Amino acid sequence: MSRKKDKLPISQEAFLRNVALQTRRHFLRKCSLGLGGMALGGLLNSCGQDTAGMSAAQNLDRFLSPKSPHQAGKVKSGIYLHMAGAPSQLELFDYKPLLHKLDGQSCPPSLLEDKQFAFIRGVPKILGPQAEFKQRGESGAWVSDFMPNLASIADELCFLKAVKTDQFNHAPAQLLMQTGHARAGRPSMGAWVTYGLGSENFNLPGFIVLTSGGSNPSAGKHVWSAGFLPTVYQGVHCRSKGAPILFLDNPDGMSRKLREASVDAINAINEEAYETFGDPETLTRIAQYEMAFNMQVEVPKVMDITKEPESILELYGASPGEASFANNVLLARRLVENGVRFVQLFDWGWDAHGTEKGTALDLGFKDKCREIDRPITALILDLKQRGLLEETLIVWGGEFGRTPMAENRNGVNMPFKGRDHHPDAFTMWMAGGGLKKGYVHGETDEIGFHAVEGEVSVYDIQATILHLLGMNHEQLTYTFQGRDFRLTDVFGSVIQEILA
Repeated sequence: MSRKKDKLPISQEAFLRNVALQTRRHFLRKCSLGLGGMALGGLLNSCGQDTAGMSAAQNLDRFLSPKSPHQAGKVKSGIYLHMAGAPSQLELFDYKPLLHKLDGQSCPPSLLEDKQFAFIRGVPKILGPQAEFKQRGESGAWVSDFMPNLASIADELCFLKAVKTDQFNHAPAQLLMQTGHARAGRPSMGAWVTYGLGSENFNLPGFIVLTSGGSNPSAGKHVWSAGFLPTVYQGVHCRSKGAPILFLDNPDGMSRKLREASVDAINAINEEAYETFGDPETLTRIAQYEMAFNMQVEVPKVMDITKEPESILELYGASPGEASFANNVLLARRLVENGVRFVQLFDWGWDAHGTEKGTALDLGFKDKCREIDRPITALILDLKQRGLLEETLIVWGGEFGRTPMAENRNGVNMPFKGRDHHPDAFTMWMAGGGLKKGYVHGETDEIGFHAVEGEVSVYDIQATILHLLGMNHEQLTYTFQGRDFRLTDVFGSVIQEILA
């Protein structure tokens, strides 16, 4: 572009560019290959859901408004507590007395045949439980002394003792648990939920993510991605310390009225672009500008836990101004209370290999349990006293379990007591509406190595979560690259035995 042309008034330059897009020269130069692509896209429906004939306002309403579920949901919102690194079920919920007797003995060869472990090599030693167990409440569920507060409300929990996955490394297993696929690129569970149900509060995102433990999960931000869904459904990562969302505040010298005028002007241009090109990502851009503007008022109020009574802060063990799991759990309650559909908490640091003090089952792991025990118990009690527990689903678990054997990395015993990754049998629990309380589903063998009854897959858990929220996992689909995709892929069944 010449210097002379650079000095044209912006309105005249915009006019000339628009005219250039309508010439035969532009059509022949730029669109000859595009015609075939347009035809193929029409045949395959490869660009997602059909939005033809719908205005930007209509499509935005379709994206963000509350939607009718497939059936009456038992709950309105979900809080998923993912312990990134995979906590040991054998120190928490799956009590195996035989492990005490076998402690220190060589592992039977039959358990090692045709098995692949992340770090175990050769013949490891059996490791007894590092916690004391008792049966709790009227249900008699086994809960260890590592979780004394949670043990006191065992009758509120629904345990899944025989969960199985087919991944034994962290990132693929986390992706499988949260997106239904072991490779990045698929939408996360929270994205599917907000796609299926919409949002109940236009001033807050429908899917919010909170992290603690000093690091993101091994799979990174892919575990709250929108994948191939419109990015308006992607999880919004908030912080519990400092500004909840970076760059949300107005720049110095810009008033809220001026920000509103600028957002209106930008979105007017975006609406014209959508009417011209029909790109659904333009709708996402419009929605994000409007959401960000509304969030400037709403987010600081909702995320400010100093507004909570001292008794509630004490109940959770929360400390305003700090970045902590306890603060995040309290925030999760405040978010679902204000209409957020799905809240995902990732707490990093549960990879108890025994390579150092921080990863030892009787030291660092025990400390991690102490960090989460009080706030999780408080969340359930707090929701219950507010009448919200029956309309909220709480899910707790990791990406896989831990072996009954002590880890001997590369055939060498670890300096501390730890366990290797184990995908074949581990424990998760749920609480809230639509579930049997104080119920245990599934059982593992005498040392917790294999499921012997009630085995469930990752896909079964995903199908059940969607079911409780009112969605049929087989009907919640999105067309991409010529076929319908769903969270559970071609697998999964609702776990009917745990439903109330």
